[in-house]
Amino acid sequence: MKITDTKELEKIAKQIRKNIINQVYEAKSGHPGGSLSCTEILTVLYFNQMNINEKEPKDEARDRFVLSKGHCSTALYACLAERGFIAKEELKTFRKIHSKLQGHPDMNKLAGIDMTTGSLGQGLSVANGMALSSKLNHDGYRVYCMLGDGEIEEGQIWEAAMSASKYHLDNLCVILDYNGLQIDGTVEEVKGLENIEGKWKSFGFHTIMVDGHNIEQLIDGFETAKMTKGKPTIIIAKTIKGKGISFMENKAEWHGKAPSEEEYKIAMKELE
Repeated sequence: MKITDTKELEKIAKQIRKNIINQVYEAKSGHPGGSLSCTEILTVLYFNQMNINEKEPKDEARDRFVLSKGHCSTALYACLAERGFIAKEELKTFRKIHSKLQGHPDMNKLAGIDMTTGSLGQGLSVANGMALSSKLNHDGYRVYCMLGDGEIEEGQIWEAAMSASKYHLDNLCVILDYNGLQIDGTVEEVKGLENIEGKWKSFGFHTIMVDGHNIEQLIDGFETAKMTKGKPTIIIAKTIKGKGISFMENKAEWHGKAPSEEEYKIAMKELE
């Protein structure tokens, strides 16, 4: 399946947003803000870019995806449901004690999850290993790894960045969900990571800046990454935390809380 029609991809992204809000509301917990900000990124990856087959989720030739910012699992589950990896009814079990859909992705519980994540800062190291394995074994698959901008305050990210550059992992594409907010406020207030693009360039990455909610820019970015040889690529996607729901947009307090019944109704009405 490869959808190229922009309008169709936008329609899928809207449904994924509905799925996100439904999961968080049903569970009365979760992380809606950062899940809503990365919706278009996941839509383009799973419906336009990645070589995957929902009927063969363990196919060795498949592309891999690592959601390093694992707390935004609702976005990934919502996307997997739309792609056909899991039944949509299963989304109602999010964060239930015996559910396959735990608060953070678990590769041992759910087909379609390539890596168990949640401890921030570790995903890029794992993605490096996958990409290096693909190169050494001449498997040909690509590896995609999504980071949060608060997450890249972790030192392990930069150690992994050096490794990706050293081993010339041009089959690795990192995506930075750059919404400017984390649990305690703005990224700049918490740590001050100015000149993001310059930092990644200095670590040997090919950098691409895009509007993370613009489908066409995202597709162009991923296609450029595929053509980049000799170095890894990072797509720095400028996004809006809580995108699509007026009272959540650019609000740090929606990093990790569920809407009330009234807020849920407003949110779903805005997404229609």
